[in-house]
Amino acid sequence: MSLITQNSIQEVIDKMDAVAVVGDYVRLEKRSGRYVGLCPFHNEKTPSFTVNPDKKLYYCFGCGKGGAVLNFVMEMDKISFPEAVETMAKRLGVELVYENAGRGKEKDDKRSATDALQELYTRVAGSFHYCLTQTDAGKFALDYTLNRGVSAEMIEKFRLGYSPPDRRWLFDFLTKKGYSEEFLLASGLFLAKYPKVSFFGDRLMFPINNWQGKTVAFGARLLRGDGPKYINSAESPIYKKGQTLFAMDLALPEIRKTKQAYIAEGYMDVIALHQAGATNAVAPLGTAFTDEQARLLRRFAERIDILPDNDSAGQSAVVKEILMCRRNGLVAYIATPEESSGEKAMQMKDPADILKEFGKESLTNYTKHVIIDFDFLLSRSKFFNNANYEREKAIAFMFPYLDILDSEIARDAAFGRIADAFHVDRESVRNDFNRRDWMSAQNAAVQPGMAQKPAPQNVSVRLNDELFLLAAIAVNGNYPQLRPLISIKEIEDSAAKDLFIALEDCFSHDEVGPDNKIKLDILLPRINSANVRRFISERGISDEFSSNSEKLISDGIKRIRLKRIERRRAKIVIELSIAASEKDAARIEELLLEKEHLDVELQSFKG
Repeated sequence: MSLITQNSIQEVIDKMDAVAVVGDYVRLEKRSGRYVGLCPFHNEKTPSFTVNPDKKLYYCFGCGKGGAVLNFVMEMDKISFPEAVETMAKRLGVELVYENAGRGKEKDDKRSATDALQELYTRVAGSFHYCLTQTDAGKFALDYTLNRGVSAEMIEKFRLGYSPPDRRWLFDFLTKKGYSEEFLLASGLFLAKYPKVSFFGDRLMFPINNWQGKTVAFGARLLRGDGPKYINSAESPIYKKGQTLFAMDLALPEIRKTKQAYIAEGYMDVIALHQAGATNAVAPLGTAFTDEQARLLRRFAERIDILPDNDSAGQSAVVKEILMCRRNGLVAYIATPEESSGEKAMQMKDPADILKEFGKESLTNYTKHVIIDFDFLLSRSKFFNNANYEREKAIAFMFPYLDILDSEIARDAAFGRIADAFHVDRESVRNDFNRRDWMSAQNAAVQPGMAQKPAPQNVSVRLNDELFLLAAIAVNGNYPQLRPLISIKEIEDSAAKDLFIALEDCFSHDEVGPDNKIKLDILLPRINSANVRRFISERGISDEFSSNSEKLISDGIKRIRLKRIERRRAKIVIELSIAASEKDAARIEELLLEKEHLDVELQSFKG
């Protein structure tokens, strides 16, 4: 396999702006020379994730995730190191150089397997779109779409398509375009049992893009005949439905601008909202709203407006979505149209039906009648009480939400409002909340699988003189200059030894910058131990070794050598005792000479 040259990798790293790269995934704020935000790797309400733009490092003090910016791209996009380098190279306009010639067609085209799959899905989306808009076979599907109130502009914007009834057509079409049978069979577009038969046939097609605008999957609606109403692509290396939101790429500009997003239930609802001007609308993909989707939105938004289905399942889903949003630092609002004569008729309608039956203005008005999440939950809990639930259980319905609140002031105010709503004493509500076991069967049904606070990291790294010294050298990058002064024979601690080996590995592979330093973003991937990587990432992001680093390192080397001498001297004393008991005069003389030499060294250190 051909490798990207180290010079190319370094050029990509040098050109990367750490804040810009991470800022594509996390909303960052500048504080004291660093940039902080909510961690994308775990649920938190107070920012503990930080980026150091000078060192191009990230670290979360909450969960311990950290490293170089390229590693961040790998973690977020679930790609390999070479793929991360290639992704950033394309973004930065860096022409990569590879070590070997004869790399094969895929390498010559500089395409990873991910790129090839995304290219395939993009081409297939274009073919489906052509079938819908330009062929007689797709005319009935086009008529259906237009009759649903979807405009021609939206058909183009969302690249809606149609999959022909002949389910062998797609395989024949793609093989004629030069795709190999082996590649197509692994693409997820064809049935596993009948590998030349398309997964989709005679359906209205909805291309699903990732947030960067690359087609990764399809949704498909049945228009005639028997079968499930909607089917979606299976998960694949480029598509994880729990991490993807329909229309996120199209909604992102408006979400960035307004810090707000609408969450609808389905494809047609999202299209209707965009058509009505709510171009920041997205939808989950055939599954409940997930933590990963909430964290994706949290990178760009502060507020989520939920537009639920009006059946009982839809209302129950809202409760879970509210808790998901709050748990991930998002404030949720829920659409609840006022019961005026015109809007009462809309209450049992979804956005797509409202657009078709009442028009764009009505749908726009529908999105404006919202209440904050607490008020929605309180009205639900009062409904339970009116439906002959015990009052204590109806009040306990609010406890998962109260537990997520990160403000004691907000929680105290909530106690008062709940008490007023149920005509009970505020302290009684507070006492029940404090004594609760609401993760028992009753309330687990309200929010199954509620994420817990992340367990503390079990870091086995023990800070000692050896690790302190090696960490200072690693953070400051000056191992090449100090290499003659320290030997692995002087290192006994396993964590420090692991770090020393990584530094030597970088040096031996000539991974030294023009300033004769080893940068942390080069070093970190070479550290074998995850615990040591985490330890160094945390030190790298802090100022622990920034001031007076030369003295820190000089003193560290002295301490290590002093302890090595002291350990050797103590060992000689024991060996002298043994030699004396054995009356080994030659050995005694040899040990006394060594002890005398060590005493001189000790005196020079202490003098």
